Parts: sequence; structure tokens; C-alpha cells
Amino acid sequence: MLVVEGLVKRFGGFKAVNNVSFKVDQGEILGLIGPNGSGKSTIFNMLSGTFPPTSGSMTFDGAEISGLPPHRIINRGIGRTFQIPRPFHRLTMFENVALAGYFGQCRHSRAKADEAAERALAMVGLPADRSMSVDGLGAAGLKKLELAKALATGPKLLLADESLGGLDDTEMEQAADMLRKIRDELGITIIWVEHIMGVLMRVVDRVMVLDHGEKISEGLPSEVSSDPRVIEVYLGTDADATQAAAAQARRPGAAHA
Repeated sequence: MLVVEGLVKRFGGFKAVNNVSFKVDQGEILGLIGPNGSGKSTIFNMLSGTFPPTSGSMTFDGAEISGLPPHRIINRGIGRTFQIPRPFHRLTMFENVALAGYFGQCRHSRAKADEAAERALAMVGLPADRSMSVDGLGAAGLKKLELAKALATGPKLLLADESLGGLDDTEMEQAADMLRKIRDELGITIIWVEHIMGVLMRVVDRVMVLDHGEKISEGLPSEVSSDPRVIEVYLGTDADATQAAAAQARRPGAAHA
């Protein structure tokens, strides 16, 4: 579904992403991990059209998307969530999701956008009450709203940016299950950026690891979490999580549990 080849992004003399290549198959959940500043968000911003690549190729469903603006990217079928939800507080919860549906697919029909909003809210477990404000939503509710907005655009590929941030253990498990449900029931392919390795490793099919803008490892969760290079990158910052993820990923069937 997605083929990325030789992706480079420079900001002045700083190379945030350096010659990164990878592929994503239809129906797959790919985990994208790495320390802060490793290039994860920059790759998401290029895939979603926020930043044009300095060089390299991004092919989605057989068509080149490098350099397309965000509204063209989303019309092709790539939706994304953001690490920090920023809903429109002057709109209701339902209107926030319907707005994403209307512009995301260029439906030019309020009725179709409303239908998409109802489906998306039902999928994430939020009420479709058209008068409910976003102001009463906690961290978990805002994450669900962010996900509903992305789903309302009708994506083929979902870029999920740190969907577990700010959640407690129970909420994290529910959010991870939600991503798996979206893949299984809606057939949406997912690239998931996350810092909480232990949870991510139990959900994804494959993992790609970045460090200083370069890909240092890629493969099954059990392979990546046991890679000495990956453990070295996380030592001193997330070593315990890395070792725990390795143990979990080595369990039979862990990648698809």
C-alpha cells in the first residue's frame, strides 16, 4: 500500500530524516518507535503533507504523493491523529467529527459527513449526541475524539501519533485494543508512533526503529525488541520497557495476541 524510498528531510543544515526506506502492506499495523528527536514525527508530517520531503519518494496505492498538500493527501485516503488533541471548542463534539468528515473526503454533503461522524463516534465509543460539548472530555475522551475525526475522513491508511500519551494503564490497553479493532473490523492499515513499547509490541505486526533520523532496525516485534542496537538506544531512558517488551514479544503468538 505504501512504499517509501530514500526519504530525506533537511531543516537548514540539520538532517532530521536521512535516507529512510520502508514498505507497509495493506491490513498491516506497523509500529514506529525511537527516542525523542529520532525523526518519527517528521516522517508523519511528510506522509501527511505538512512537510515536503527534501528528497526521496513516497508512493501510496501506486501514486506518488511527495509534495502534495495535506488536503490532497487526505483525499487520497491517508488520515492522521495528532499527539496533542486540539478540538474546536466552539463546536460540539459531533460537529468536530463531522467537519473532519466533510473536508477530509471532499464530500460536499453535510448529510454524508454527518453519517461518517456517527459511524466514527460509534467505533471509538463516544456518544453521537449533537449537542455535547468537548469541554467535558478527559484525556481518554480527547484521544477518542481525535481518532474519530481521523476515521470520519474515511482513511485507507491511518497515521496514529502517540495514542497512549496521558492515559492510565487501563485506558492504554483500551486504546491499543481500539487500534486493533479498527484494523480488524474496518480493514484500515495503520502506522502507529508510540513511546509505550510494552503495549505497542503486543499489537503491531512489525516494528521499525529510528535513531537520529536513520532506520536502525526493522522486523517482527520479537526480533526488534531483542536487537542489541535497539536496546542500546533505549538504555538509560526506557531500558526496562525494552526488556519487558522483548519478553512479551517472545511469547508464542504475541505479535497477533
